[in-house]
Amino acid sequence: MASFEWRVHNPDGQRRVVVTKELPGRRWRDILTAADCRVEICTSADILPSAVIQEAMTPRCDAAIGQLTEPWNDAMFQALKAAGGTAYSNYAVGFNNVDVAAATGQGIPVGNTPGVLTETTAQMAVALTFAAARRTGEAERFLRAGRYEGWLPSLLLGELLWRKTVGIIGAGRIGDAYARMMVEGHKMDVIYYDIYPNEHLEAYVAAYSQFLQAQGQAPLTCIRADTLEELLETADCVSIHTVLDETTHHMINAQRLARMKPNAVIVNTSRGPVIDEAALVAHCQKTPDFRAGLDVFENEPAMAPGLDQLDNVVIVPHIASATRWTREGMATLAAANVAGLLMGYPVWNRPDILSFLEGDLPTVVPSILNAKELGLPMAG
Repeated sequence: MASFEWRVHNPDGQRRVVVTKELPGRRWRDILTAADCRVEICTSADILPSAVIQEAMTPRCDAAIGQLTEPWNDAMFQALKAAGGTAYSNYAVGFNNVDVAAATGQGIPVGNTPGVLTETTAQMAVALTFAAARRTGEAERFLRAGRYEGWLPSLLLGELLWRKTVGIIGAGRIGDAYARMMVEGHKMDVIYYDIYPNEHLEAYVAAYSQFLQAQGQAPLTCIRADTLEELLETADCVSIHTVLDETTHHMINAQRLARMKPNAVIVNTSRGPVIDEAALVAHCQKTPDFRAGLDVFENEPAMAPGLDQLDNVVIVPHIASATRWTREGMATLAAANVAGLLMGYPVWNRPDILSFLEGDLPTVVPSILNAKELGLPMAG
């Protein structure tokens, strides 16, 4: 198969599953072995071209586990279908790289890995928020360059976010978790923008606010913004947790960046193209007190020209979900998706997925995006 190397696990398995990257942990392999699967794993760190994946699925492939770096489009699902495939799982909670409608048209269920990334990704968003606000990346470079000559009253002054306002774009699971971390840890008011109200978050902040008042502290607020512009103008730091689709591509552009406070912080741990990266570079160049923290980029692994030269931008290489527990959990869920489908199990599609991560595996499929469209049986 081209110049890419592949490793076979459980070579005597009767079902054939293609996995396009090495995945952490061993539980996921045990799950596929228990489902009588021969597992063929690409060991290359390079992103696989579509043609290589299609070749790997030939002549017979029962299921595949792919990555967010691969375009799983109609041609890919046609190839999987032609090889006899009946299941696909994305090794990610997001699925902007997957044409779910095309998979549905081929009758192929599409799995994803929700639930295990929530706190891990929210934690990274918090880390990036304070790394940007307190200029830690810039300070480390300053120190390592031998420029530190002693304490000064005005050295590398940053922003104190205590009792300020945090803005959340996309108040789903991860956005909700991030908001609660900022509320509990830093006593911040919340403003969020989402097409759906997050009544749980609003109630949570109200209850926490009552607790603070009982302790003699000032209350907090949580409001849903009517417009994205309202949020951007109000918040002292903004964290993006929305999906990527045609409505959110370049959601943060030059005009909207200009609406933010000149000393605000913007953080993105969702998908890179949500921000117009060139516009962000220009804004950060002309607004030196504005700061950004980025885990994702518009054209990964490339960055917009000048981005990596900006001291007021903190950048990390798409590691928001990179804790051992989370990445192994993602592998477990992806394997359980395809194994469960091959075994004919009903679909779970519920928020609580912890029972899949240890002990005996439930006889259900964790998460299928197009279960309803395909009429798959649901767990009672």
